[in-house]
Amino acid sequence: MEEWFGGHWWTTRSALLQFTTLLVFAPLISFKRVDSLRYTSALSVGLAVVFVAITAGVAIVKLMEGKIGMPRLMPKLVNQASFWKLFTAVPVIVTAFICHHNILPIENELEDPTQMKSIVRKSLIFCSFVYIATGFFGDHILDDVLANFDGDLGIPYSSLLGDLVRVSYGLHLMLVFPIVFFSFRLNVDGLLFPCAMPIAFDNRRFFSITIALMGFIFMGANFVPSIWDAFQFTGATAAVCVGFIFPAAITLGDAHGIATKNDRLISWMMIFLAVSTSTVAVTSDIYSIFSVDKGVIA
Repeated sequence: MEEWFGGHWWTTRSALLQFTTLLVFAPLISFKRVDSLRYTSALSVGLAVVFVAITAGVAIVKLMEGKIGMPRLMPKLVNQASFWKLFTAVPVIVTAFICHHNILPIENELEDPTQMKSIVRKSLIFCSFVYIATGFFGDHILDDVLANFDGDLGIPYSSLLGDLVRVSYGLHLMLVFPIVFFSFRLNVDGLLFPCAMPIAFDNRRFFSITIALMGFIFMGANFVPSIWDAFQFTGATAAVCVGFIFPAAITLGDAHGIATKNDRLISWMMIFLAVSTSTVAVTSDIYSIFSVDKGVIA
């Protein structure tokens, strides 16, 4: 915004976050049914496809013109520190595939709940395609993805394509947020009021929790300097627990006595790998913050 309109109070990060919260997030997070977000969610998926298509197109054109080399499929290790930094990417990837909290709310509103397994598989396949395509066609990707399109892309209509990518990706993130927030609010309410009536039937509790959570998120968005830092630590802790440790623990608990020996073995392996990777990742994150070593791995 500052690049397009110059430095004004309404183009600062804090002001834009306020406008986005009040004009976009507030109306969308006020819905009490996840089904009400189906159109915005579908639009966000389309915008993600636009981002990948343009990124791939730019990379292919520059590759054909010899302006860039073939994208690296393996990390570049320059020293021991860069090897340990590899583990900082794992939490970010784990975070990208965390969708467990959305499954039950969506399944509860499906006319045919048996479709949920198919929906999850198709979603994972689509997400994998988007992430792989972005990584393959986007060598030297910066922490802030949109910053990759700030300068000259070295192809015709560079400025137009750069603006289109930034607008589409920004809108994508804004439209994805309400779906994540819906489940977040539902789970927080379940933890705080386990015996109360469903939150959708209690307007006072619904809006109180919504305002409190949005206030917390707004403050974090203003004071966290880099989204990469947030993803590193939340991915290495909360995401690992939600994606691997908690499901494995539920299987080991086996309240209904249906888990097989193989299920228990896989669960123990999941917990071991999750705890090991998380420990290394958190250690590497802390080390990278305080270390002066600048070894590049990406």
